[in-house]
Amino acid sequence: MKQSSQKSTFFGGAATLAAGIIIVKLIGAFYKIPLGRILGDVGFGHFNNAYAVFNLLLMVSTAGLPVAMSKTISEANAMDRHNQVNRIFRVCLVTFLVLGTVTTCIMLFLAQPLATLQGDSMAAPAIRAMAFTALFLCTVSAYRGFAQGHSDMVPTAVSQVIEAVAKLVVGLILAWYLLHLGFGSEIAAAGAIFGVTAGSLVSLIYLMIRHHRRNKPSQRLSDDRPQSPSSILKSLLVIAVPITLSSSVVPITTYIDTIQVQNLLQNALGYSEEMAVSLYGSYQKAVAIYNLPSSFMVSLTACIVPAVSAALALKDKTGAGKITESALRVGSLLAIPAGVGLAVLSGPIIQLLFPETNQEVGTACMLILGIASIFVCINLLCNAILQANGRAALPIWFIAAGSAMKLVVNFFLVQSPAFGIKGAPVGTLVCFGTVAMMELIAIKKVTPHPPKYRRVFVKPLIAALVMGGATWASYGLLSPILGNTLSVAGSMCIAVVVYGILVILLKAVSRDDLSLMPKGDKIAKLLRIK
Repeated sequence: MKQSSQKSTFFGGAATLAAGIIIVKLIGAFYKIPLGRILGDVGFGHFNNAYAVFNLLLMVSTAGLPVAMSKTISEANAMDRHNQVNRIFRVCLVTFLVLGTVTTCIMLFLAQPLATLQGDSMAAPAIRAMAFTALFLCTVSAYRGFAQGHSDMVPTAVSQVIEAVAKLVVGLILAWYLLHLGFGSEIAAAGAIFGVTAGSLVSLIYLMIRHHRRNKPSQRLSDDRPQSPSSILKSLLVIAVPITLSSSVVPITTYIDTIQVQNLLQNALGYSEEMAVSLYGSYQKAVAIYNLPSSFMVSLTACIVPAVSAALALKDKTGAGKITESALRVGSLLAIPAGVGLAVLSGPIIQLLFPETNQEVGTACMLILGIASIFVCINLLCNAILQANGRAALPIWFIAAGSAMKLVVNFFLVQSPAFGIKGAPVGTLVCFGTVAMMELIAIKKVTPHPPKYRRVFVKPLIAALVMGGATWASYGLLSPILGNTLSVAGSMCIAVVVYGILVILLKAVSRDDLSLMPKGDKIAKLLRIK
């Protein structure tokens, strides 16, 4: 009974956290689309350059500690060692405050050298505007880690949504108002990014109030003797350092990417700094759209790890294999049509969402990134499958290899006049395409009952390609009559109908597959899928 309750709590927590992440990612997309239109290509370039600096420093500071904290607190809490729990929290809080202060100081006092290194000297005000976000979010991590250590995912999910909403409102209003007052794009970008600082502060206030209301000292008396702060810190670092190293691969690559691409545009192709930043800003607008399909993989990946792990714990290798294959098939059914749709409608989507941007650059980047988004989604699924099978280290090496390939492709293509900025999304496609192939091969070799990839990918690919043709044709027929906006909406509706019919006719999904999705059984019953 206890085990069932724990399992229910875990799945409920995973679902809560997954729902929160999906909402946050969607809000983030809706934040960046109007922001890109307000700031223009140059301002959006400043914004993303500052964010790359912040993301790198924050990841190095906080990636592993919240996980280590929640793990150690969970263990101590299971043994009713409440003094140990409180000691761990205090040690983590102090550690996070120190890391946050250091990161904030780096962003405040080294903003200009960091911006100049990226080839965007005007991004310095935005870096400074975001400096205190590091301190706030480091402190936020301590409170989230404490709650997660008690299997309470609600504070994390709610605080993330609060943070995203505040960022959306404050950032957009400030960016618009500063431009309205006549300030340049670099100051408007600083105003936009200050929304992130405001969001993190509001999130911190919520978590502090909730924590101190629910964890009063008088409520939990214990006579256990806690470890010394130095012993606790050492135990935390043993867990946190490897996680930090693995989690830092992508932000490090992203930061190097900003340096490499913009400097190559300036030094190899002779563009001015403003032109290079403008082209990079146009590319980043396509990136904001390309990130959307992966948002919908979160709930699926949150279910894969516990489901496969539970089957393996019961020595049900056949069941684990079926879950793995179903998860990949459902993921493919969602990811492949999304990527094909973005590629086919790349020009109309960019024109609809970012009419003021460089249409040639935005369209070319969107087309390539649309295909790349399919591999990103497959990567997320494969990571969860390998993690569930106890092979969590493999994706780290794969993504490191893929990131290195991206930088090499960037180096050769971006400085080529034939490609220029369009070489950056090609590097992304090569990176995630290679990583996906390596992970699929690894799954075939390390899992006891590996999935049959023909059953996983062939039918969704056929359905998506036919859908892509229908989408392209319908847009071509509708656009002369209805214009771009209504034609995009109409062709998307046609795409959904055509794809849905094809999935049913080809029997590309089963009831077992749908059972992995929220409300999957009801969907199967509605579609009469056996």
